[in-house]
Amino acid sequence: MKTVLIIDDDARNTFALSAVLKAKGFTTFTAHNMVEAFAVLQSEKQIGIILLDMMMPGMDGYEAILILKSTKTYSNIPVIAVTAQAMPGDKEKCFEAGADDYISKPVDIDTLLANLNKYLK
Repeated sequence: MKTVLIIDDDARNTFALSAVLKAKGFTTFTAHNMVEAFAVLQSEKQIGIILLDMMMPGMDGYEAILILKSTKTYSNIPVIAVTAQAMPGDKEKCFEAGADDYISKPVDIDTLLANLNKYLK
C-alpha cells in the first residue's frame, strides 16, 4: 500500500510533499491538524503510513502519536515524525513518544523515499 497521510499545519509543506510523492507513484492524503487527520483515517482505510509534523497548534505530534499508537485501529500504521527540531535529544523524544522513524526538515527526498519504502512493502 503506497498510501501516505501527510499531517502538517503548513499548507506549503503538505503541498510540496504531496506533489513529490505523487510524482513518485504514491497516493497521498493531507490534513492540517489532528481533527482533519482522524477524519481522513476513518474514511480512508488504505492509509499505509503517516508523515506527522511534530509542532502543530492544538494537538501536537507527540500527543497525536500517543493516541494513534494506543488506538487499535491505527496502532499498526507506521508514523514518521517530521520536524524542524533537530537539536540533540529531539530525535530520541520522537521515538520515546512512539514514532517509528524520524526525518528532520527541510526534508531530504531521498531519505524520505528510503524510509517510506522501508515501511510500505
